[in-house]
Amino acid sequence: MLRINQLKVPLQYTKEGIEKKLNKLLYLRPGQLTGIEIIRESLDARKKPDLYYNLVVDIQVEREEAVLRFCQKKKLKEIIRLSHEKYEFPPAGAGGMKYPPIIAGAGPAGLFCGYYLAKAGYKPILIEQGEPVERRMETVEAFWKDGILNPYSNVQFGEGGAGTFSDGKLNTSIKDKAHRSREILKVFVEMGASPEILYKQKPHIGTDVLIDVVKNMREAILAYGGQVRFYTKLEELVLEGQKLKGIRVRNLNCPDGNQDTLKETIPCEQLVLAVGHSARDTFSMLYSSHVPMEAKAFAVGFRVEHPQSMINKSQLAIADLEGTGIKAADYKLTAKTSTNRGVYSFCMCPGGYVVNAASEKGGLTVNGMSYSGRNGKNANSAIIISVTPDDFPGDSPLGGVEFQRRLEKKAYELGKGKIPLQLYGDFKARRITEQLGNIVPEVKGDYSFANVRDILPEELNQAFIEGMEAFHKKIPGFAKEDVPVLGIEARTSSPLRILRDKGFESNIKGLYPCGEGAGYAGGITSAAIDGLKVAEAIVSAYAPLACQPINRTENEEK
Repeated sequence: MLRINQLKVPLQYTKEGIEKKLNKLLYLRPGQLTGIEIIRESLDARKKPDLYYNLVVDIQVEREEAVLRFCQKKKLKEIIRLSHEKYEFPPAGAGGMKYPPIIAGAGPAGLFCGYYLAKAGYKPILIEQGEPVERRMETVEAFWKDGILNPYSNVQFGEGGAGTFSDGKLNTSIKDKAHRSREILKVFVEMGASPEILYKQKPHIGTDVLIDVVKNMREAILAYGGQVRFYTKLEELVLEGQKLKGIRVRNLNCPDGNQDTLKETIPCEQLVLAVGHSARDTFSMLYSSHVPMEAKAFAVGFRVEHPQSMINKSQLAIADLEGTGIKAADYKLTAKTSTNRGVYSFCMCPGGYVVNAASEKGGLTVNGMSYSGRNGKNANSAIIISVTPDDFPGDSPLGGVEFQRRLEKKAYELGKGKIPLQLYGDFKARRITEQLGNIVPEVKGDYSFANVRDILPEELNQAFIEGMEAFHKKIPGFAKEDVPVLGIEARTSSPLRILRDKGFESNIKGLYPCGEGAGYAGGITSAAIDGLKVAEAIVSAYAPLACQPINRTENEEK
């Protein structure tokens, strides 16, 4: 197999066009090119508005050796022989397993851990305090409409995790010599995502499509012999010394989560903690159980909105992208302030919405999301400032949690339960906005005018302003007076790390901290990869339970 790097093609390219270009480039006879797979597609806007794509393409050809010699003779350095490496799941270990492994949390880390364990015959039990994703969507939509919060199932909690309501971005910068990232993307495609995520430079699924993908993953886990239990909240670890013996759970049988109807002890010797970055009461329980953890740096800030046409014009020199095949332009911005704070754009949502992402009564935080079409009027992004444990109250590992809660309580109070909003010019002048400018906010949930500047400590406000002004030099209009500023964005990542060893295990034997909530990931793909790594660790150490897994193809046929 050969790999072609930097293959330049027009925006509206076709597979037939690629084949014709390759035949010409490599002097191939008709029929000699037997296979084409696009590995990577990246938009080149260096000579905007003259836009085109650069592709990385793997090809299969007859007489490969002769074609390779021709490329070497012509000094076509962008064409190389590919050693076809792929992801390999490890063989089962020899350790005994008395009970099915339990996974707490059905976000990307928990789902992928559960999927691979189930597929390997380990019959995992996923527990999730929130609702199935279909019902969760209804609950979240109702919250945005009437403001009545379900603290157990919301934008942060429920099947699919927090990423379900954050556009479904799948890009990650982690090093991946084991090819786990592409393996994860392939599973997403099997579960209903578009095949284009396998090669797009910045792949995304979209909240609307992600709901079906998550549901399909659950059904696959069930088909392989696993269990998924909703309305089931992890309450306590059952320990014998430094060894896990079971867990106690609270079953929230009422879908609205208002009544505790049943408590239960479940024996287990392997528990995967994939609880997500907002599981604050679980963090407290683990801390009380002397599970080692430490506070870590994260970032906080505000969401800002701009017309998507303005971002398109700045990034691509084309305001209206209709007919180009490009949905919407994006951006990634970074700056360093005079006080050495890092300021950067985060979770940028082209054609998206700012959403009320609260998960605790009396607190409010925001996030951003897009649907698969990315066709909203505005672009939005969090402009966030790095904070460290030095900024947190006290010296407890839970200091970052307390820091977040204080900010979210202030935001809730300022907005009277609605998302507080202030135009950027008013933010700088410390005055409450009285009317909108030319940008009409695209928001899921209600908003109200408030002095957003009162939420953060003043040093962080100054850092935000410095960042906005720096970004204005890169994208004209970014810091215009009428840019909506909405806050607070406090859940960018976990405020702590639950410590684990090289075998992914805590000092409590059988406890596996996992994913973003445990402090080892920062997005859907990296969390899914961490879930896969933990599944690998469990499989490598233990033999599967007695019953063999159902063959996947046979199960689908049934």
